[in-house]
Amino acid sequence: MLSIHRRAAVALVSLALISVGAGSSAPPARASGYVPGEVLVGYTARPSATVTADLASRLGIRATAAQAPDPASSAQVVRLPRGLSVVRAIARLRHQRGIAYAVPDFIAHAAGSWIPDDRGRGHTPGGWQRLQWNFLAGAGVNAPDAWANLRADRRPGGRGVVLAVLDTGVAYRDWHQYRASTDFGGTRFVDPYDFVAGNRFPLDREGHGTFVTNMIAEATNNGVGLTGLAYGASIMPVRILAADGTGDAETISRGIRYAVTHGAKVINLSLEFSLDVTSGDIPEIISAIRFAHSRGAVMVAASGNEGVQQIAYPARAPAVISVGASTRDRCLADYSNAGSRLDLVAPGGGDDIAMPADPDCHPTRNLPDISQLSLLDPSHPSRFGYPGGWYGTSMAAPHVAAAAALVIASGTLGRDPTPDQVLARLEATAQPLGGSAPNKNYGYGLLDAGAATAPTAGRHG
Repeated sequence: MLSIHRRAAVALVSLALISVGAGSSAPPARASGYVPGEVLVGYTARPSATVTADLASRLGIRATAAQAPDPASSAQVVRLPRGLSVVRAIARLRHQRGIAYAVPDFIAHAAGSWIPDDRGRGHTPGGWQRLQWNFLAGAGVNAPDAWANLRADRRPGGRGVVLAVLDTGVAYRDWHQYRASTDFGGTRFVDPYDFVAGNRFPLDREGHGTFVTNMIAEATNNGVGLTGLAYGASIMPVRILAADGTGDAETISRGIRYAVTHGAKVINLSLEFSLDVTSGDIPEIISAIRFAHSRGAVMVAASGNEGVQQIAYPARAPAVISVGASTRDRCLADYSNAGSRLDLVAPGGGDDIAMPADPDCHPTRNLPDISQLSLLDPSHPSRFGYPGGWYGTSMAAPHVAAAAALVIASGTLGRDPTPDQVLARLEATAQPLGGSAPNKNYGYGLLDAGAATAPTAGRHG
């Protein structure tokens, strides 16, 4: 049922690496938007050597540590000694004679984008970019522009939208031997339910659902771990797949109806049926999909991983957004299903398909997978890290589900857009691949969350 591949070689990362930043000695200032260890000082008149030496002496700064002033300016950057914080230095400088102002040396980013401070595996704010190629512009879905757009709309990360993840469950809370995933501290969970065990604790026994949910809504800009595309959305965890990754049609259909009746505006289904399953074989799921569509819920599903020109159900249903997988080369992944019913592609990781007519495809390259937090070992549901070897259309679909939540939250389509309007927006703003769009390999192209959430005429400029 799961629409995922795993490579034979799996790289495990210890929990200690994920938690970098919580007790780090690295200066936190850059995460707050300014350069650590520096203060920009403005003088009431051009600073003389005597004045600057006096100030350096009072603050305990060696004269050689101060940057030479700009000849055309009455301001200079002062470098602080180890142990003196920017905040403390500013408080002292502002009381000194001859000082017009003392402020942090703030950092700007390119207009139209926002870079969170999450550190990835390292100690540097913004280090998530080394792992999450799938969120960047180019081969990814242009998350920085989307995040900036939603912040401008005062709905950061898709705040206010409920997104249901129907999967193997989610490590969303502590319960008995289970622990919450390491970076869900700022993620809001609503109306959880387990249709496999029949209780209200849909905890993950496999890891797939936690991986998908972290992609969508992992806490972001907290200096820890990686980022989530729709980090402000509320997640509804609904377990409809067992620990072996399988689930029956009746349980899945119940999960869909539950999500809709409990207020989900977007539903992610990173799962597939066998290609020989037709709509006539799963009438209860087709009925639940129609119900969801009639109630205004956007449904997103994985196209499947057989590498054929045929979309698997439930993605094949007309009311569902079908998502294929692309690679870091902006090529169709070699395992991804495609075909005339494909709507979009999004990063799924893995290697390129052999497609000589497409210059972006290089099947001999060894390309990266998708990185995200999940269980390192399902038999130990309290250990989390970055499991290697995760790629598939299961990884592609959550990008589109998260982007749909961002589009709804942005208001670019009005207060309550229909599923068809959301799909049309995602298709119209996608980056065409493989020639004219739509086409059988890429649908309307690669998801561009930044373009999809950009202001339109009549909204803020």
